[in-house]
Amino acid sequence: MHPVLQKLQRELHDGLAGLSAEQTQTRRGPDKWNIQQIVEHLLLTYESTRLLVEGRIAKGTPTKAMPTVQQRLGQFVIVTMGRFPGGRISPVMVSPPEGTVRMMSAKELDARVAEELYPMDALFAEAERMWGPSRRCMTHGALGSMTAQQWRRFHFVHGEHHLRQILATRTVMGV
Repeated sequence: MHPVLQKLQRELHDGLAGLSAEQTQTRRGPDKWNIQQIVEHLLLTYESTRLLVEGRIAKGTPTKAMPTVQQRLGQFVIVTMGRFPGGRISPVMVSPPEGTVRMMSAKELDARVAEELYPMDALFAEAERMWGPSRRCMTHGALGSMTAQQWRRFHFVHGEHHLRQILATRTVMGV
């Protein structure tokens, strides 16, 4: 796996370490996601990206879309500066369901993260082989078209944003 996503996986692993299935249900507040929902949100974004890359590879062509000025600004803030703006509402397609279907421990959530990150990164590598590392190959709904490396960096910055939420929840729990 690419070092950027390896670092993300390691940080998520460390942030979740030792939590029981009951502890992953803890919220920082009534209007906040619990730890499991935060991880499920990340998993949904990885799955969504994987499906997007698979579709592009199946078509055999990278996106022709070019990012707008506003999208380039968003890319600069998130991908280049590494700052993920807070206070945004997650798109419905990557929002975890309200109410947990099955409680999962940190160990289970960590395994799920690995199950999604590895294939997503393998597809990024395939896209880079097909179109080159500097080619904008897939389009993000808010940030516009990006290279595979920009996508990796996006997922890293997004993951760290949510890791801070996990760590804040752990602080509230006292663990």
